[in-house]
Amino acid sequence: MKRLVLPMDAIGRARRLRREMTPQERILWRALRESLPGAHFRKQVPMGSYIVDFACHSAKLVIEVDGGQHGDARGLAHDEARTHFLESEGYRVLRFWNSDVDRNVTGVVEAIAAALDIEFLGAQTRAAPTQPSPHGGGLFGAC
Repeated sequence: MKRLVLPMDAIGRARRLRREMTPQERILWRALRESLPGAHFRKQVPMGSYIVDFACHSAKLVIEVDGGQHGDARGLAHDEARTHFLESEGYRVLRFWNSDVDRNVTGVVEAIAAALDIEFLGAQTRAAPTQPSPHGGGLFGAC
């Protein structure tokens, strides 16, 4: 894997974002660690000029948890450019709304497990799986 050139402040920004994760990022981080122990995810990972919420380098998978700012025209354009860059580096990008994590974290983790093609070790009673959207939406629409 080639090493990406990072902006000078990327490591410091990533460290700050790890300390200041959103509630939904914290929920998903815990769920990933508990329910997908075979997958090695890193949080707030610098990749080029971006910092992605979660990355599994071995599977070339990026997970983004999006808030309402991603639903307007500017946010969509930024996300499209970001996704294009990540895909050009060989990564698949899955996006979920904050509300998906809040209302159906089990479904979000099931969708991630399906993308990784690994067994999900989640709860016995499950809500319907969430389907990620390339535009940031999942089951519940904008937050």
